[in-house]
Amino acid sequence: MNSSHYNPRQKIPSQIKQFWIWALLAVHILCGVGTLCFVFPFLDRLHKDQKIQKWSHRLLVILNIELLIHGAGTAINSPYLMVSNHISWLDIHAINAFKPIRFVAKSEVKGWPIFGWMAVQLGTVFIQRDSARHAKQVGSQMAVVLQSESVCIFPEGTSTNGQSVLPFKPNLFESAIISRSLTIPLAIQYRSKVSGLRTEIPAFIGDMGLLESMAKIIATSDLQAHLTLLSAYSFDSGGALDRKKLASFCQESIAQAI
Repeated sequence: MNSSHYNPRQKIPSQIKQFWIWALLAVHILCGVGTLCFVFPFLDRLHKDQKIQKWSHRLLVILNIELLIHGAGTAINSPYLMVSNHISWLDIHAINAFKPIRFVAKSEVKGWPIFGWMAVQLGTVFIQRDSARHAKQVGSQMAVVLQSESVCIFPEGTSTNGQSVLPFKPNLFESAIISRSLTIPLAIQYRSKVSGLRTEIPAFIGDMGLLESMAKIIATSDLQAHLTLLSAYSFDSGGALDRKKLASFCQESIAQAI
């Protein structure tokens, strides 16, 4: 008589693999913290970016995530504002693995124990929460940074499942208007390596916790992160543009790409 009883050993290889990934991840994070504590204080911006890119790339390798870049054929030498849709905590690491950039956070983050200090070391641009309603003030803070360094924003204000793009909040776009910086829309998508279809596994939404999200990603081992750089808006091309129109331009470009 044939037996179809469940054999617990069938899951052992998968469980061992996931345990190994968790172990590698823990070591990688500890090494990153050590680098921030003992190496970053002595590095200039260029060498910090090199460390960030290497660490982010290694993170994707550990999580078995393949990074694919589209539309990055033209070299950009001047600082720019990158505008991206937001799906997951992985977005920042995928972008940094491609090309390190400074991100924006509320000023309260700077005061957080440990994580606030880490954000400072990573070059985060902090904006005043009470200035969020006053685009000129917020824009001026970022415009100063854009004179010398590129900045990335997630103007949806929250993360989504990646199926569509939420309306972009225009306040932070004032920085590009003031500094007349090149503005580059970036479309982020996560797809299955096997089927090529969009997947919601990396989506960090609702009440999901970070560990829960990480567990889902580790369990699948079937992810591709697609970064598509879209046609940029250059103020050198002529014509006046306010922040609402610039936000709309970026939102529509990304929505069409995904």
